[in-house]
Amino acid sequence: MLINCVAYQDGRKLADIQPSEIRAYVSRPECFVWVALLEPTPEELDTMQAEFDLHPLAVEDARHGHQRPKIEEYGESLFAVLHLVEVEGTDLSVGEVAVFVGTNYVLSVRSHSERGFVDVRARCEREPELLRHGSGFVLYAIMDAVVDRYFPVLDALEVELDAIERRIFASRDNRAINEALYSLKQKLMTLKHAIGPLLEATGKLYGGRVPQQCIRLQDYFRDVYDHLIRLNQSIDAAREMVTTAISVNLSQLTIQENEVTKRLAAYAALVAVPTMVAGIYGMNFQHMPELGWSYGYPVAVGIMFAIDGYLFYRFRKAKWL
Repeated sequence: MLINCVAYQDGRKLADIQPSEIRAYVSRPECFVWVALLEPTPEELDTMQAEFDLHPLAVEDARHGHQRPKIEEYGESLFAVLHLVEVEGTDLSVGEVAVFVGTNYVLSVRSHSERGFVDVRARCEREPELLRHGSGFVLYAIMDAVVDRYFPVLDALEVELDAIERRIFASRDNRAINEALYSLKQKLMTLKHAIGPLLEATGKLYGGRVPQQCIRLQDYFRDVYDHLIRLNQSIDAAREMVTTAISVNLSQLTIQENEVTKRLAAYAALVAVPTMVAGIYGMNFQHMPELGWSYGYPVAVGIMFAIDGYLFYRFRKAKWL
């Protein structure tokens, strides 16, 4: 679906145009065209490929999706793939935006994500002195918006981690806590997969041989790179915390199992004493001490209670019971 198709000149919006008019504006050196598509049909992509003369390999990646975040050069054009990560309830949803950047055009193809880039377009149009840099600034604005959207996702995951850590010492349902920690670790890995490859790719836009579209915008792309560095470090720290929390939770589970084992051992000892005494006096020998003594039974029972009472006192003192 076509979301926007707009022509710009000298950093200011000229007009909303039809796809059939794209070639006329692209051929003008002072203009550039910014097109946004959502879940396009193969026919729409073919039309854009013809209008912008897009590289077939890049179009193939945009058509099939599920690409690793990357920034590639095809002649005088750039092709970027960014992951759109959003929080949906207790899960993360991962969308994708493919961005084609030429000397005088920008084409964004968004899929599996409801949140678009209307705010990015509005921001660019409010800054005509920067939009005058053309398609390179639009690429920066899209990348900056995508990266900034990672921060609330990371904050939500850190809040979830704090809640789980409090449960480790307040709850005895360690199995459920372990499942929650493992789920959180998977979410952090999802975010890591969106940021890690992009970190490496963004470094090529401000250092060394900078693509033509990004010349004079190196400071802006370096700012995006700095944000990615912060995110990457925070994710690594959160993953270490999750690993530590899993170890602590397993230790708590082991301690609980040891407590249960001690209690069972204590109760077994309490039962063993009367069992032993009763077993001895239950043997069918004719000549045994105190068999004919009238106080034999109460004395034997008293000894059982006395020994069990002493054991109970010692176990309670040792906090086994």
